[in-house]
Amino acid sequence: MRWTTKPKPNSEKVKALAAELKVDELIATLLVQRGIETFEQARQFFRPSLDDLHDPYLMKDMDKAVKRIETAIENNENILVFGDYDVDGTTAVSLVSGYLRSFYPNVATYIPDRYDEGYGISYQGIDFAEDNEFTLIIALDCGIKSVDHIAYANERNIDFIICDHHRPGDMLPEAVAVLDPKRDDCTYPYDELCGCGVGFKLVQALAKNRNQTLDDLLIYLDLVATAIAADIVPITGENRVLAKFGLEVINSNPRPGIKALVQNVKKKTLTITDVVFIIAPRINAAGRIKHGNEAVALLTEYDLDQAEQFASEIEQYNSDRKELDKQITIEALAQIQENGEQQKFTTVVYSENWHKGVIGIVASRLTETHYRPTIVFTKSGDKLAASARSVKDFDIYNALEACAQHLEQFGGHMYAAGMTLKEENYAAFKEAFERVVEETIHPDLLVPEITIDAEIALTDINDKLMRLLRQFEPFGPQNMTPVFMTKNVVDTGYAKGIGAGEEHLKLFVKQNGSPGFGAIGFGLGNQLHLTQNRQPMTICYCIDENEFNGTVSLQLRLKDIKPA
Repeated sequence: MRWTTKPKPNSEKVKALAAELKVDELIATLLVQRGIETFEQARQFFRPSLDDLHDPYLMKDMDKAVKRIETAIENNENILVFGDYDVDGTTAVSLVSGYLRSFYPNVATYIPDRYDEGYGISYQGIDFAEDNEFTLIIALDCGIKSVDHIAYANERNIDFIICDHHRPGDMLPEAVAVLDPKRDDCTYPYDELCGCGVGFKLVQALAKNRNQTLDDLLIYLDLVATAIAADIVPITGENRVLAKFGLEVINSNPRPGIKALVQNVKKKTLTITDVVFIIAPRINAAGRIKHGNEAVALLTEYDLDQAEQFASEIEQYNSDRKELDKQITIEALAQIQENGEQQKFTTVVYSENWHKGVIGIVASRLTETHYRPTIVFTKSGDKLAASARSVKDFDIYNALEACAQHLEQFGGHMYAAGMTLKEENYAAFKEAFERVVEETIHPDLLVPEITIDAEIALTDINDKLMRLLRQFEPFGPQNMTPVFMTKNVVDTGYAKGIGAGEEHLKLFVKQNGSPGFGAIGFGLGNQLHLTQNRQPMTICYCIDENEFNGTVSLQLRLKDIKPA
């Protein structure tokens, strides 16, 4: 594990911000590290407001999109809301279709079959639209590279509005409107929205056109927050506002589908992390194991009893998904071993029997053992399909672009991508991808990194600090939970391994006579020897709260330990 301490920010900026906000320099340091240097920026960070959301009409083509939808409504046209089968796509479809149906009945939804149609806009979907007399398709979380598909639809007099957040290719599709803040010619002030976020901006523009306010749209923000959490987009700017208010909806008045998914969770207040690990995998499981339509049915159902029925079916899909990804991960690790590929710069594995719905999860799991850019292939029709996952600071999309001659198609972003290729090109692609990564990756990036915000003493930790850190929530990319380092810490004789196989570590630590703190290190059981006989150590950790028998106390959630 590689420890990297963030550079200390400009001390004058820190002092000035600390004085202006009347906080200590540790909190001011954490803020400046996150790009927050003024009172107004701090206000927006600590007190996000719906007023901080940008005017949706600043997005290129938004006026065209709204005009085409309003024309469709005036002319009584059938509108098809089309989206990807993952969390971002299914929440986006639920959001846009739910909003449109609140005042217009001729709206249907379409999620492509993960296995028959694959990712993105499909010819099958366009044929469905033609057969059922849909003249307008709103595509969400996909479509930015679907040049041929849109041309096919245009020949059939079916118009498209694309709402996407992936990187465009060299050519944009000839749709009526292409909403994507990553377009080179789009000057929208924030380009880190997820697909559901772009869908929300479309709804916001339609609402503005209909003299509705943001308060009228609050009921949709549980969907947006779920997509932001699942798609691992930066929780900055608009995403921070949408995530914060969306979490409030999830915790106070969620739609029946989300309520049904979380009703067995014991926690009083769910965080972004809970959304990532509890809500998102279950919504995803529908598209992975059965069909994304099941997720949309759950998220658009207003009868709680029916939602609970859907949720129990999805719970079973999620159990099946867990079994599958566990088994495939074991097989993939064995394949790496058998091929003698433990020391390579990449992992590229393939079996025609692997379930296409879980290969993305397997790719993530494999990086836990072999930390390097990873691609997992399986058979899909007469081609191979794959999911790719990267490591921190390495752009896997660029690496795939350099191997594009071997691929049929690919899409995605810096840390995750999907692709298809002909089976006869697999070996050549695998070789080319290994070569490109070897030539372009810095060796440090192949070692997992812990980024430390600041070195502090244990005496700095108290309830007031915890209260202030709570206000940094919601945490996520570009605003991660602060990680601290403390030197010359000793365990007071309490250290022990816990859990099955004693894989976790439990300590009670002090520093130079400071108050003691309980500490827990998940997966750190193999470091027990570093904690014994009161030998001094350096720890890095997050500060957490532990509730036991109704008593809440501060505890340290250890990330790693080193001898002092």
